[in-house]
Amino acid sequence: MPEALPSLARKTAFALTASLALLTTACTGQSGSGATDDASKDTTINFWHAWSAPNEVKAVDSLVAGFERAHPNIHVNVVGNMTDDKINQALRSGGDRAPDVISSFTTNNVGKFCSSGALVDLNPFFEKSGIDAQKTFPKPMNEYTQFDGNRCTVPLLGDAYGLYYNKTAFEKAGIANPPKTWSEFAADAKKLTIARGDSYRQLGFMPNYHGWESTTEHYFGQFSPTYFGKDGKSALAKDPAFEKGFTLQKKLVDELGGFQKLEKFRATLGDEWGPKHPFHTGQVAMQLDGEWRLGMAEEAKPKFEIGVAPLPVPDDQAAQYGKGYITGTIAGIAANSHKQNAAWELVKYMTTDTDAVVGFANGIHNVPSTLAALKSPKLKYDPRFKTFLDIAANPDSTTTPASINGGVYLVTIQQFGYDYESGKATDLKAGLKKTAAQIDTDIAQAK
Repeated sequence: MPEALPSLARKTAFALTASLALLTTACTGQSGSGATDDASKDTTINFWHAWSAPNEVKAVDSLVAGFERAHPNIHVNVVGNMTDDKINQALRSGGDRAPDVISSFTTNNVGKFCSSGALVDLNPFFEKSGIDAQKTFPKPMNEYTQFDGNRCTVPLLGDAYGLYYNKTAFEKAGIANPPKTWSEFAADAKKLTIARGDSYRQLGFMPNYHGWESTTEHYFGQFSPTYFGKDGKSALAKDPAFEKGFTLQKKLVDELGGFQKLEKFRATLGDEWGPKHPFHTGQVAMQLDGEWRLGMAEEAKPKFEIGVAPLPVPDDQAAQYGKGYITGTIAGIAANSHKQNAAWELVKYMTTDTDAVVGFANGIHNVPSTLAALKSPKLKYDPRFKTFLDIAANPDSTTTPASINGGVYLVTIQQFGYDYESGKATDLKAGLKKTAAQIDTDIAQAK
């Protein structure tokens, strides 16, 4: 996954969710247990992926070359820079040029991929190969690659979210260590904030949900919420983690100057992907972000030392400090492929072969997606990057569950977050109930 694109892809993924409606009537092909092609014979398969930057394409080509050396009879036709729209259309139509194997940055659409039958259930392939997925992949990655018991995708590198902080600003403010709990985080954010007239010379942290990566799901990952009950209904109004998360975020917004003042300041700051990102420039002292930010920040040549730590946790979960929100790239096999056994050999190699996963992670600069790869001595990384490796391996780390209508429920929650932080919505409990009802209605209509 590219250093900038994964997060961008997740942001645009909400818009792409609608396009996945096409997959509701997707062609259904051979099931995993019914694949009949002989993977030992000479064959060619198509692999479609979304990477496009030169270093990323080089890493993908190297990964595939390693596979072809290990499986000289299976040739891989690689097609890059494929959007989810193009992948979806090809999965629906099939044909000789359609992908046998796909990879996507859009984890929010796993539920749609699985429930539509566009991708095969990989559980039979794992069983046939004697691979225990539960022991192979980190817990959150296991969760976001399946839906209703159907493991139609597997992790192919991941993203972990943590806290970046300006060590120079910390030293000037007399702060010795990064915050571990929310109360410490709030206190540090206020201490690091330096006013300039009716604005800021330095803001400790941008808490608003439009603040680049400070989305509701990234925040709530530290609160370990349960998004859906056993009955499949939204737990937004039932799990106290959501009320606590919204309350603490809104309190921080108010304490740092209020929504309007913060938004006015945010409008003057650089964009997320350019060198003028406010963390790079020192205008914001702490930043919630993924592992790719480290390389981007260093390339901007900041005038301060960058520190990296896990995000703080609620005070009553202090023992779980070190966890974080996890997401990543997914891979799967097209249901209409007539070469599913050969396709599985590629998927198995890319996602479970330790050296292959490590080599790809080194090339793409993302987090490895197997427990073994996370511990490999062959990993090459800045010492600060280990924070993200530890977050990915942490059993308390979280993700957002797959849904039949993709990421629609996350968009709904985020929209309520906008309304609540801005003061448009004032009754939190009533707002959570209304939002939960909307989520349930949307899911019912998608079935």
